[in-house]
Amino acid sequence: MNEERYILFDQYLEGELTIDEKANFEKQVADDPQFAAEFAAFRTAQQQLENKFGIAAEREAFKENLMKISDKHFHKDKSKVIALKPWNYAVAASVVILIGLFFFNYSKNPVYEDFSQHEQAYFTERGNANTTLKQAETAFNAHNYKVAIPLFEKILKESKTPEIQLFYGISLLEEDQYKKAEAVFEALRAGTSVYQDKATWNLALCKLKQKDYAGCKKILLTIPQDYEDNVEVQLLLKDLE
Repeated sequence: MNEERYILFDQYLEGELTIDEKANFEKQVADDPQFAAEFAAFRTAQQQLENKFGIAAEREAFKENLMKISDKHFHKDKSKVIALKPWNYAVAASVVILIGLFFFNYSKNPVYEDFSQHEQAYFTERGNANTTLKQAETAFNAHNYKVAIPLFEKILKESKTPEIQLFYGISLLEEDQYKKAEAVFEALRAGTSVYQDKATWNLALCKLKQKDYAGCKKILLTIPQDYEDNVEVQLLLKDLE
């Protein structure tokens, strides 16, 4: 594995690739198990770095230390000082972690928080504007799931649409109401709406959050290859191996 590949991973995660480059990248993740595994390791390292160095003072201290390490390991000509671009800190940091220069306490198994980046809700932009729906949308997007749940329940009594069901299920999942969340996702999964695969993905996440790794993997394997977020599916499958 080389630094160029880490840079490619970083560019993908930061949304810096062109449409064609992104498509090629995702195809390689789907077709090349080794590439997918390396990307999964990189992404996990990045996320854990963010968690550990979110405070500015700690991050600055880390950068200062990292400069010394990166100079030692990445630059053979020690007489020349090469400044890292801002995004290179993350790249170099991940390399450092993955080669074992930093010994953080990573868990062996994947964790829910690494895969729970839910899409935002935009109900009112689709012509379904009403006060309760707007309140539910605002609460969900603010990650105030406890407030969103009763609002979704009120809406579902009047209109049981798959879209509202999906976001209701996610809110339940975030509040650790697993049985209710699973029931919602199972119902959507058994249906024929455009939210069927998303429901299956969130059902797998529900198992992951409960540390039911076998159950999570079993559900993931039922998601079709043409699912729009198949890269995430493949990464989680690799982490579960």
